[in-house]
Amino acid sequence: MQPARLPTPCNYGHGTEPPGSGFSTSYLGMTYCVCRAGTARRRHPCHAAWGRAVGKAGPPRQRDAAGGPLSACPPASPVPPHAMAGLLKTLVSVSEKAAHIARLCRQEDALFHLLVAEKTGTDKNQRFVQDFKTLADVLIQEVIKHDVGKEFPELRDHIRGEESNEFGNGLGETVVVRVCATQDDTAALLCRVLDRNRAAAELLAAAVHQDVELRDAELDAVVLSIPPEDLAIWIDPIDSTNEYIRGQEDVAPVDGIHPSGLRSALVLIGAYDRHTGCPVLGVINEPFFRRDPLSRRWHGRYHWGVSYRGARLCSLRPPPLRPQPCVVLSRAETAAVRAALAPLCGPRLRFAAGAGYKMLCVILGLADAYVLSEGSTFAWDACAPHAILRALGGGTVALAGALRGRRAGGAAQPPQLLYNRPAEGAAGARRWANRGGLVAYAHPQHLEAVVAALAAVPGL
Repeated sequence: MQPARLPTPCNYGHGTEPPGSGFSTSYLGMTYCVCRAGTARRRHPCHAAWGRAVGKAGPPRQRDAAGGPLSACPPASPVPPHAMAGLLKTLVSVSEKAAHIARLCRQEDALFHLLVAEKTGTDKNQRFVQDFKTLADVLIQEVIKHDVGKEFPELRDHIRGEESNEFGNGLGETVVVRVCATQDDTAALLCRVLDRNRAAAELLAAAVHQDVELRDAELDAVVLSIPPEDLAIWIDPIDSTNEYIRGQEDVAPVDGIHPSGLRSALVLIGAYDRHTGCPVLGVINEPFFRRDPLSRRWHGRYHWGVSYRGARLCSLRPPPLRPQPCVVLSRAETAAVRAALAPLCGPRLRFAAGAGYKMLCVILGLADAYVLSEGSTFAWDACAPHAILRALGGGTVALAGALRGRRAGGAAQPPQLLYNRPAEGAAGARRWANRGGLVAYAHPQHLEAVVAALAAVPGL
């Protein structure tokens, strides 16, 4: 199959051809530059960096997923392309390790129930009557911090997660969970968390210290040029923790969307520009994507996307634009929001658990938008899927801000969510809440339609 040519000028001047003699093409999620002879000379996922590398001005100014100029995102400084590509591969690799740990913790049912500890105080998510953290949550978070920090020391102090790493065991002890220098030391620490269950501790420690081998040709082919020292990372070690704890395995999907159950439990790792707050890179891992009918063991899959200064790469293709959007909501969404969206969606209003999973449904084209009217999601929920949505041409905006702009008669697209600004006057997890709700969308047309439908709802 030949890559489809797009009418975008090529300013790179490959070989002896002058700038503007070729075309920019997109194929299998990669961006190529094609010379006049029609031969793909080299991959170029980052236009701006390559323009500097060959001494050219680069292509015309790119526009972001919402249609606005990328003035908030600074140009990439000179950095070896393998650095950022290495970070992407590291995040995918550690997401695979995290998914394995999540599955491992569910294999011992009696042990799993022993690991549940209720969140309290400022760490409690107010939306739920009970919100839980598990050893899997804490351990996965610390594994990601350890492995990424080991490969990229400049990121070590800029990796944040949902969970505190203090865990109370059944003996009344509080243990600070971390990855130790050796597997034996990690097993000894986990043994304290697991009420001296040595066998389980050794099993988990082995998973923590294992090397993950990725075999992904498309991922190996990625070349990026974004300085890691300009980035920070948000981790949600197990999004939709309640569904992970309940462990429902056979929830039937509705048009491909699982309303609840293990399918909605995800590992989310998102990188953002620490200066601008723009989401740059996202990895979503589905630990419980498919269960083997014979062994009854679960197998996972992952997705990734990069959006930086107009360069967009993704492991997925953009979903098609449908005339009537499907909108996915939480079952806790208000009756007023449901009623306002019903005429727009008709029979295509869907419900699901987990903020990350609902955003994944938009990424996969199972839904066209995810609407949440409350400020019950957080930076760690949205950063990774937001980056992937931007890579696909979509985005995520604050619902309250979008409605204010609409009611004021503004024609500009609402600003994208940012991830480097804690809320003033808030404490604990609420400092990083996405106040005023959100809309995640695959196509700007559907964002417009959703905001128009909700603009008449009083109180929003």
